[in-house]
Amino acid sequence: MTKMIEYNTIPEFEKDFKKLEKRFRTLAQDFETMKKAVIETHYSKKVPTNAFVLIEGLCSENYQALKVRKFACKSLKNFGNQTGIRVIFVYEPKAMKVTFIEIYFKGDKENEDRERLKGFIEELK
Repeated sequence: MTKMIEYNTIPEFEKDFKKLEKRFRTLAQDFETMKKAVIETHYSKKVPTNAFVLIEGLCSENYQALKVRKFACKSLKNFGNQTGIRVIFVYEPKAMKVTFIEIYFKGDKENEDRERLKGFIEELK
């Protein structure tokens, strides 16, 4: 039996999500699909993926900071998984725990909020 992944969010992520959901009505459904198709497939079933990448300089043997770059959103038709929606999360392998830190649309901002990410990682240590 595969161990279930525990999902968490931080309050700032919740705010980001609500804001984006107003623009992209299918976001909640698309987000659940992404968790199953990308995160669980990779970590529980050990299927390789190129849907997310490590964020340089913010990883250790106890955690990895990652960015989902391939996120399919039904509200953004004809883009497939190249919608420009980015999801930042931290994965803790020993605990099988994923914490979502940020979600944003690349049209609004170019990169993740590294300070927010560093702040979360500091709390892990």
